[in-house]
Amino acid sequence: MTTLQAIQSDDNIILTGFMGTGKSSVGRLLAERLGYTFVDTDDVIAHRCGRAVHEIFRREGEEAFRAREAALARELAAGKRQVIATGGRLMLDADNAAVLSRHGRVFCLWASAEEIMARVAADTAAVRPLLAGPDPESRIRALYAERREGYARFTPIMTSGQTVSEVVQAVCERLAVAQE
Repeated sequence: MTTLQAIQSDDNIILTGFMGTGKSSVGRLLAERLGYTFVDTDDVIAHRCGRAVHEIFRREGEEAFRAREAALARELAAGKRQVIATGGRLMLDADNAAVLSRHGRVFCLWASAEEIMARVAADTAAVRPLLAGPDPESRIRALYAERREGYARFTPIMTSGQTVSEVVQAVCERLAVAQE
């Protein structure tokens, strides 16, 4: 039996972690391989608001964005067979983590700060409001250190030096072990 055949569940799979760790890329491929629906929380919020996340931050503020995240977390928890790529801070909120964890397995994608910086710099299409300012590398290191303990509550999956396919395989292996 292959790892993918061993996964027999209607539970959701939630991917959390810092920006640039691969949540969306891994989530899309994982959903495709498992026959699940893929949901990116930032994309859903942006679509519903009719503007990009950085515009929501600019116009409404971070607090309003976080309220939208919380409402979406409650909504998604009612679904089944979804791979949910969360915004980098969504699962650090205890209420969001509790509601989504009750209805799925949570994996935290990790990468080195250097690799995150390289990935974020290479993604010229993304505007990252939390990195606004003169020294995004220092901001990444500070935010990562601040969030490390919160992320450590979830099953870790290292993405540094791994292809998206390798990370998907690692998640599938962890899911299969949980089913045994």
